[in-house]
Amino acid sequence: MNKLIKVPKTSHFSSVFNRKYALAGMVNGPLAITFLGTASAVPSHTRNHSSLVLKYDAGSWMFDCGEGTQKQMQRAGDGVRMGQVKRIFITHMHGDHVFGIVPLMASVLCGAGGTVGASDPRLDSAADKRARAETGEDEALEIYGPLGLREYIRRALRLTYTNLGGAYRVTELHFPTDQPQPEGRPHPLELSGKNILPHGDGLWRDFCVTPNLIVSAGPILHSAPCIGFVVQETNVPGKMNPALYAPHLKRNKEALAAEGIANPMKLLASIQQGIEITLPDGTRLTPPAPRVGRKIAILGDTYDPSPMTALCEDADLLIHEATNAHLPDIDRATKTTDTFESVQERTICHGHSTPQMAGAFARRVGAKRLCLNHFSSRYKGDESEEAMSIMEGIRALAIKEFGSDDVTCARDFMRIEVKRQDE
Repeated sequence: MNKLIKVPKTSHFSSVFNRKYALAGMVNGPLAITFLGTASAVPSHTRNHSSLVLKYDAGSWMFDCGEGTQKQMQRAGDGVRMGQVKRIFITHMHGDHVFGIVPLMASVLCGAGGTVGASDPRLDSAADKRARAETGEDEALEIYGPLGLREYIRRALRLTYTNLGGAYRVTELHFPTDQPQPEGRPHPLELSGKNILPHGDGLWRDFCVTPNLIVSAGPILHSAPCIGFVVQETNVPGKMNPALYAPHLKRNKEALAAEGIANPMKLLASIQQGIEITLPDGTRLTPPAPRVGRKIAILGDTYDPSPMTALCEDADLLIHEATNAHLPDIDRATKTTDTFESVQERTICHGHSTPQMAGAFARRVGAKRLCLNHFSSRYKGDESEEAMSIMEGIRALAIKEFGSDDVTCARDFMRIEVKRQDE
């Protein structure tokens, strides 16, 4: 709903407008994905374990954190910095997706090795740091994932004697069939986190809400409990034609000046941000209709993501795994006994997808763009002729099922900017 501001007959309007304008100025900026690791199971010289970063405005959110992720961040450049990581989302507890999270936490939260067998003076400030984070004075690192993530982090921090310089919180998304389990002793700087069950439709809707981005999640089928995440940008202000508003503002120039607004055209900025204004003569200036925010679906490992079809519909970018492919005329390692059917059957048996399966799901949900990820270590991620030929073959398989050529094969350090549909 649009905000409504009636220009009051008071000399305080100028300061009121300034405060309103400051709030309205928080416009959603660029959204970009940087892939830090695009391998499945085993890393290679050209592909690291799974991780990607969603960068927005001045912050970054990480999705999965395989072994070596912080080293990949140091190499990535492109504004990807550990100090900007605000939230971490883990799709499942397989090691190639989570083994890097505790080392990364130690770096992001200024951690250090603890002292064994004696009191550590660095722990004396832990209570104060925790209290500041609980009141919001300091920002805690927010971590989300399936059952077992909290326990894994607690035990890894404790058994490695790791001190932290800042607070963190783990929120777990539990499946209805999950059974409670011992979680170990909390770290001194761990804040209390929730355990969230899905709604009646089986989805964790809007479990993470920020001013510009909202995250929902759904179960996807894999060999272990696995979650897919959907990041929805809030609606953004529509494009405005100043010529439609200028005559009304100029007509009220004297009355606005009497209220402390010397330049009425400054009100255009407020209108642009979705604020409806009633002028002194009663004219209502309605802002342009908002533009629908961007949607990014980031799926973990899966052989069937259909339980979260509704969440993924009309995604501007769908990131879907494509672990194995049958490329008899391209891949020299192809077995002579293999067929498209046998490769897909074997891939599903291991809990994964082929490019055709990814393309079919992208078509089913009406995705605007598909990015393939999580490739077998046999598929190199460099720019050699062989690697590029294989990736193009994988891309072609997905295009055939997707019905669109807007398909990309991810490689480490690739950056994808997610544009709005009207850009």
